[in-house]
Amino acid sequence: MSAPITTGPAPDPAPAPRPAARTVPGSDGPDLSGRTALVTGAAGGIGRACALRLAAAGALVRAVDRAAEGLDALTEAARGLPGRVEPRLLDLTDLDAAEASAAGTDILVNNAGLQLVRPIEDFPPDVFHTVLTVMLEAPFRLIRGALPGMYERGWGRIVNISSVHGLRASAYKSAYVAAKHGLEGLSKTAALEGAPHGVTSNCVNPGYVRTPLVERQIADQAAAHGIPADRVLTDVLLKDSALKRLIEPEEVAEAVLYLCGPHSSFVTGASLTLDGGWTAH
Repeated sequence: MSAPITTGPAPDPAPAPRPAARTVPGSDGPDLSGRTALVTGAAGGIGRACALRLAAAGALVRAVDRAAEGLDALTEAARGLPGRVEPRLLDLTDLDAAEASAAGTDILVNNAGLQLVRPIEDFPPDVFHTVLTVMLEAPFRLIRGALPGMYERGWGRIVNISSVHGLRASAYKSAYVAAKHGLEGLSKTAALEGAPHGVTSNCVNPGYVRTPLVERQIADQAAAHGIPADRVLTDVLLKDSALKRLIEPEEVAEAVLYLCGPHSSFVTGASLTLDGGWTAH
């Protein structure tokens, strides 16, 4: 059957498609050559793994942290990779400096975080304020600094390292849970605003990752729950996980890389769970 005849003004021409990220020949990941990424909390744990993985894909990585020794070690570990790591010593509580550091970035990975395990009635208000500053207000300022350039270039990737605690709560973690829930909302708002400009924004939500942040929790959790430290991993941290192990930082970094690649251009406003089945309950 022939198509129906329509009258009226001709429709506007379809916008030209934006170029997709390239894939590295012979590799299992996208080619991020020519892209500039910024990773916070890059001196260790998830941030270090993300910085190295993005540099391995060819990106110039601004590695932001306040730990100089960790940044030096990261820079050394990145030698010989297709991309390059550029260390940036920065305390994210300096919000103006944080925003300025994000100018000109194509990829922003908000990862930096801290944790304190205490009942609400014993939780120090100054620590609560610091956690919200580093883990929610600083990501807002970094996104704010990155978006104008992303919009101008018609391409950008915002990846917020959230947590299963961005989707579920746990006792004794009021500041961390509040910050991660707020980060989820910020990420979705950035996704809605960025969509017309070729910018995606997503969260990655791991369960407990083998990082110094998690390892430092064990003593606090033992005291809070009144159990020996050797029972914290099985009875508390992995209690709700179907897979009874910690996730490795490199596994989280692969999810981040996926969200920067050509096969995820329609993924935005999402929360990618890597929780071992925790939220399947």
